[in-house]
Formats: sequence, C-alpha cells, structure tokens
Amino acid sequence: MAINLQKGQKVSLKKSSSTGLGEILVNLNWNAKPKKKGLLSGLFAGSGIDLDLGCLFELKDGSKGTVQALGNAFGALNRPPYIALDGDDRTGAAVAGENLRINGNEIAKIKRILVYTFIYEGVANWQQADATVTLKYPGAEDLIVKMDTFNSSNRMCGLVLLENENDETFSVEKIVQFYQGHQDLDQAFHWGLRWKAGRK
Repeated sequence: MAINLQKGQKVSLKKSSSTGLGEILVNLNWNAKPKKKGLLSGLFAGSGIDLDLGCLFELKDGSKGTVQALGNAFGALNRPPYIALDGDDRTGAAVAGENLRINGNEIAKIKRILVYTFIYEGVANWQQADATVTLKYPGAEDLIVKMDTFNSSNRMCGLVLLENENDETFSVEKIVQFYQGHQDLDQAFHWGLRWKAGRK
C-alpha cells in the first residue's frame, strides 16, 4: 500500500518507538530516455538527462545549508545535518535512482527540510523525465509524490517540504513548484543562503 500525495496535501510522519522516527528514505526515480522512438528521440538519447536530488535544511540551532551532489555536499547521517545523499546517478539508469536519507531519530534537532530536484544536464522536459519521489519510513505506508504538473523552461523543482511539528512528528507537504534555479527556490521559501555557481 502507498499514499499518493496531492499538491498542497499534508500528512504526518510520527515516531512509533521511544528512539524516534528511524531512517526516512527519500527516493527519486526518473526516465532518462523517451518512451517512444521518433522525432523526440534525440531529447534524452546519448547523453541522457541528469536529474539531481537534493534538499535545503534548517536545524534548530539556526544552521542552514544544502545536501546535493553539486559541490560534493553529500551531508552526514549521524552528525549535522543528519541528512545524507547516497550518490549521484548521472543517467537515470540506476535501478535505485537517487536517495536522500534523513535521521528521524534526530528530529528534535531539525527544523525543516525542503526536498528538490533539478536538471543538471539535458533538456528541461519534465513530462518526458516522468520523475517520481517516494518517501519511506519504518512502520508506515510509502508516500508517493508524482511530478504531475510540468513546466518546460525552469530547471529546478521544489518537491516536498518536511517541517518539525513537535519534535516527534514531521509534517510532509507536496510542493511540486518550478523555479529557475537554487536562488529562486531559496527566496520562495525564505531560506536566506548565499549561492554561487558550481560544478560536479
């Protein structure tokens, strides 16, 4: 069983033991190649599309930052920011896609997390990419976030916002809103980071 989140819908992740929520897995999977051959087959063929998963984070102590492959900011699970990116799937060919892991046992130290994806390389055709985000955590149904609205020109998409409600529960809200880049996403959610161009 799984819950297909609708845009603007909020659900709660509640801890089911004395230790905390456990590990929350955020998985991104996408289609790097077109479904049909023909005139559009050149869009993703060859180099394919490089869709990256990442997040903005804000901790209770006021520290803020990002976890993403760009800039090699892969994070850490058992020390701040208590969020780690497994790796970087450059092609979409990896069966497991890309994974962010959140240490739910440290929820009391985390204020909010904004999960996003952006097109690092390839054509900005989100419908063709057919991306899906799945949130998994112990003892609960999977939460599915489909990118079911599309914008062909902006390369950044805010996906899911997790907010600490009472140091025991994360609210999870489907965003799926498109932006030109990191700075525009940051400003929309009032994060206040300083951004500079980077490569991986």
